[in-house]
Order: sequence, then C-alpha cells, then structure tokens
Amino acid sequence: MLTVLLVCLSGALLLHGYTHHLYGTAPDGAATAGGPHNAVPAAIANGGPVIDAGTASARSARPKPRTIAITFDDGPDPVWTPKVLDLLKAQKVKATFFVIGTEVAAHPELARRIVAEGHQIGLHTFTHANLSTIPDWRRSLELRQSQLILAGATGVSTPLLRPPYSSGPSALTNADWSSIEWARHAGYLTVLTTLDSEDWRRPGTAQVIANSTPKGTAGQVLLMHDAGGDRTQTLAALQKLIPTLKARGFRFATVSDTVALPQPVQPVGVVERSRGMAVIGAMRLSDGTLDVLGWLLYAAGALSVLRAVATVIAAKRHARERYWSWGEPVTEPVTVIVPAYNESAGIEAAVRSLVASDHPVEVIVVDDGSSDGTADVVESLRLPGVQVIRQQNAGKPAALNTGLQAASYELVVMVDGDTVFEEDAVRMLVQPFADPSVGAVSGNAKVGNRKGLLGRWQHIEYVVGFNLDRRLFDLAECMPTVPGAVGGFRRSALQRIGGLSDVTLAEDTDLTMALCRDGWRVVYEERARAWTEAPASLGALWRQRYRWCYGTLQAMWKHRGAWVQRGQAGKLGRRGLTYLLLFQVLLPLLAPVVDVFALYGLVFLNPLRVGLVWAGFMALQVGMGLYAFRLDGEKPGPLWSLPLQQFVYRQLMYLVVSQSVFTALAGSRLRWQRMERYGSLAVPPASLTSPAEGGDRRRREGSAAGRRSKDFPGSRTFTG
Repeated sequence: MLTVLLVCLSGALLLHGYTHHLYGTAPDGAATAGGPHNAVPAAIANGGPVIDAGTASARSARPKPRTIAITFDDGPDPVWTPKVLDLLKAQKVKATFFVIGTEVAAHPELARRIVAEGHQIGLHTFTHANLSTIPDWRRSLELRQSQLILAGATGVSTPLLRPPYSSGPSALTNADWSSIEWARHAGYLTVLTTLDSEDWRRPGTAQVIANSTPKGTAGQVLLMHDAGGDRTQTLAALQKLIPTLKARGFRFATVSDTVALPQPVQPVGVVERSRGMAVIGAMRLSDGTLDVLGWLLYAAGALSVLRAVATVIAAKRHARERYWSWGEPVTEPVTVIVPAYNESAGIEAAVRSLVASDHPVEVIVVDDGSSDGTADVVESLRLPGVQVIRQQNAGKPAALNTGLQAASYELVVMVDGDTVFEEDAVRMLVQPFADPSVGAVSGNAKVGNRKGLLGRWQHIEYVVGFNLDRRLFDLAECMPTVPGAVGGFRRSALQRIGGLSDVTLAEDTDLTMALCRDGWRVVYEERARAWTEAPASLGALWRQRYRWCYGTLQAMWKHRGAWVQRGQAGKLGRRGLTYLLLFQVLLPLLAPVVDVFALYGLVFLNPLRVGLVWAGFMALQVGMGLYAFRLDGEKPGPLWSLPLQQFVYRQLMYLVVSQSVFTALAGSRLRWQRMERYGSLAVPPASLTSPAEGGDRRRREGSAAGRRSKDFPGSRTFTG
C-alpha cells in the first residue's frame, strides 16, 4: 500500500512538474528563430501562412484579399479571455484561438465558450514547448495530450496547429520545417502569421494598432495574445482596430474561412471525450496534490522546528538541574533482573558488569527457554550473588514477572541480556528513589558497537533523539518509556499495577505508561549509563524498530484514556501521548513527503533554493547534535556521518513508522521480532569513554556528591 501511494504521489508530481515547469514561459516573439534554412522549399518560404507539408508536394495558402483572421495565442486565461470574447461578441467578429493544453485543462469552461460562440480553436501544444527543438516522442506527447484535453473539455478535435515561437513563413529554419513536416504526418495543418501585433511587448496601444494594421488590401493572419500577462493594451487596440479596418472594407473571419478551407474542427466520439476528461481529471488531481503537499510541507517544517526548539530548551534546563538532590543517598541493595533468551553471545559480559557494580546487588538471570546454553554460561561463571532461574519459553514479560517474584529487594533494575553496565550505573539509577513519588527511573542507554556507519547512525539517534526527548519528558513529567536496557523500578509499584503485560510488543513502554497512569512519577537519570548492542545490519535494524514502533502504537492506543484523566495520568496523556503522536507518528509520516518534494524541487524548481533549504535543515540537525553530544559527554566525531544519515537511515526509520501505522490500521498482529546477538560487548566498555572524558565525569560526580553531602550532613559520599 505504501509503495502504491508513493508511486501515485511521484506520478502526480511528475505530471505537475511537466505541465507547469518544463515548457517555455517566454512569449512567442521573445524567442527568435535562427539557423540554416536551405531545406525549406522556396514555395513555402515565399508562400502563405497556412501550410500543408504533404509528402507529395508541400503547399501553402494565403488569406483572401481584404480578409483578416485575428488569432489569439497562449490562452485560455481566466481574466483576459472572457474580456476578449466579450469584445469580439460586441463587434460581431469571429476569431481563431490557439490554446495551450494545460490552460484548457485548468479552464475547460473557457474552451467550451470559445467553441460555443462560433470561434475556431486550434492547438498551441500541451505545454508551450518549442516543437523544433524537442525529440519526436515529446512532440507526439505535446500534440496528443493537447488533442485529448481539447476533446475532453469541448467535445471537438482540430487539425490546426500553431507552433510556439513561430512567426511568418519567411522566417522558417530547417529545424522549423522538420517539425512542420512531422506535424503534417501526424495530421496537422500549420498556421503561421503575416502580421505580429507584438502586444506581448506592451509597447502601447497606438503601437499595437500600428503593428496590426495592413499596409494594403492583402489578406492577413494577425497574431495577438489573450494570455501571458496584462492584455489591457490588446483589448484597447482591438476596440479601435476592428471598426477602423471594417471601415476600410476588411472583413474578419476564422483561419479556415480566410483561406477557403472546409470546416476543420470536428466533433469527437464518446470514448475520445471520456479519455480527454480522464486526462483533465489527472491534471487537476496533480494540481491538488501539490497544494496538499505544500501545506503538509509547511506542517512538517513547523513540527521539525518546534521539536528542535522544544527539546533544546528542555535539555538546557534539564542540564542545569542534573545535580539536583533527590534526598538522602539511596544505599539499600538492589535486585537486578536479566531476562535472557538465547543470549549466550553477550550474557557473560552483561552479568560480570553487574557483579562489578559499586552498589550492592543481587542478580537474577531468568532463562526463558534458551536453546543456546545461556543458563549454562551464567552458571559456569560461579559469580557470587548471581541466581539463575530456568523456565519454559513464555516471552520477555513473563521472564521479568518471574524475576520480580524471586526478587529480594524493593528496588529492582531491569537489564537486557546484551547490555553492559558501567560500575556506578546501578547506584546512579536508584538515587531518584529517595523521592517517594518516583516509581521508575530511565537510565542512559549508549550504543556500544558504534564503529561502523550503521553503528554511528544509531549512536547519533540514541544521543540526539532518544536522550533529548527523555530530558523533555522528565521536565514535563510525562516519561512514556523506560528502556528495557537500563531501567529502575519500585517492586511495590509494579505489583500494584499487576506486573508486566504481554498484550503489546513494547512491554517497557506499556509498563511505563501504566505506572504513570497509576500516579507514579517517572524520571531520567542521565548518569546511569549502560552500553547496549545495536543491530549490525539494516535487516536487523528494521525488525527491531518495526517491533518498537508497532508496540508503541499499541501502548498509545491501550492508554489513550490518559488524555482525559487528571494528575500524573493526565500529564502522560496530554503531554506525553500528544508528543508521541505529533513527533513520532505524524512527523515521520510526513517526512517522505519532504523527501519527494525535495526531489521534485531539484528536477522542476530552483535547485539552488532547494539546496539552501536542505543546508539549513542540516545546520539545524548538526547544531542539535553538537549540543546533545556535549550534554552527554560524547566526542562529536561521529556527527560527520549525519548528512549521510539523511539519505538512508532517516528514510528507513520513516518507512518503519509508515509500515507500523498501516499494519495497525489493517488490524494485523505483528509477531515478536528478536534481534540477532553478536557479542560485541565482551568486557565492560570503559575504553569507550576517553580518559579525559572519564576524568571530567568523575570530577562532575564528585562535585555533585559533595553538594549532596553538604545538604545532608552525615550522608554517605560516593566518588564513583
């Protein structure tokens, strides 16, 4: 479905771009023909303005003496064509209108009026293209589509053609003659001019009249315009010219009448008219699509800027409060639960990092029916304080509930089996529980395997996307997700809401939202850092994010009642769920529109302007990235890959959201997508933090601990 929508969108934009931005907008006379003319037959160059370039012998026809065919190019125009028609009706004069296909599609009622009032109609191509310079396939497209649109709008077809940028027969070049011959083979008669009013120059009414006045009694084909700009001078000139020429004995007629041709305009059948109406409908749909895209583009831009401003302001304020004391330091032991299903690749590093914690912990590894010997690996380590529980495969929520039942302590930390904790991570994670209103704490999950390009991109997303959002959620007291990789909970709070549920695929988001709706506050502790293993292939990344996104949509729908609740639940609903809906659902859905429109702009609009807009967007992203990396104590080096992220990774994330939304709307049930483990975090990743960074961090924590100790005399001071 998404592919079909994108194809239709691209088709609509291509149609709109072709019909509005690929043809020449300059007036006919502005482009002077040039080039050799030796291939033009002398009889044509010295002949009349109506040309039949037949295969046997080319011939032309001149208007009868004292007969003038007034012709109008470039219409119909919604402002000037009705005024021209009114004037011709008042003067009782018939004229010939050479119309542009795209303008007929935009104003079919004017084309119908031209025909209904007895005027003759001819083609001026589909998009005002220069037939002498374009390939045969585009010539065919220009004339065929013009004919179809004319049939759909008026129910008639015409063999009369005036090539854009043409003038009189004597000015024909070899290229012009080639296009005229091609048009004749396609069934068209070419109509050139003998008098050019040059009204497109707007030289003044008097000059337009002078240019349009015959010098003798010879018949004329007069070129004027009913579109393409201000035609006030054209109307004023006609108002005086027609009575003057009538007084001199001239009469006015259509092109075919001036050269004594049989009526060229003929009615079309139902099928042809239906096809023409379909083309007009497609063009109008493309115009409407671009209008909608324009508004969506503004919406996407506004949402992007709003999110950037909101997250940066929130992060700045959050950074000022990062050392705010929650109360007496929390020193009580903690139960760490590690749900594990086929985690043998990384479980040893995870468990060893937990045992090495500078805070007292018991570690419970719940083996959820692993087939790769995960439990055996843990038991073989014989680490003190580590307990292994084996159970039949029942899913991650069930494994966590099993661990909760076996937990010895009130404070519980939940850890994924591919995550390695820093030495002080558990201690930092549980300090907010000094506040009795806090029911859960989100830690700072970091990407450990960040050396490849995909790893760098995920590292940027974790730091710039996830962590900036968490700072904002923390300030707004509407944290929707405590990540499964590093999260702390009160066991009593979890028991009060019935433990973890398996009705969604994002059990961590579902659990966090349930705690918020139960009145608990959920906070973010950036200093509780754990290193997790990110997907190492696009396929694995797709499966992981598809599950996350779909599970988040499930959780949002499950807890939609929070929008109308009060207290902590209301904050989750009106702040957290609204934020998720706007910035993690609607904005990603709009983002492909931005990309498609950018491609449209590069092809059909001003590439420089599009490039400047993209550069501005990138500058905003880089600025956010630099600030987020500084807040997280990260080196900014990986940000060099941010521009590349816009061309692959960003689209992947948007497609994941789109597919998740379509899956949810279709009512499909997504199965659990387990990520492949690589065991890339073999040891606690102290080396991932540079010595300078680690020293700075220790000094910050020491300073913070000192402030806590000063505020609460006799409390224990942690130096890290």
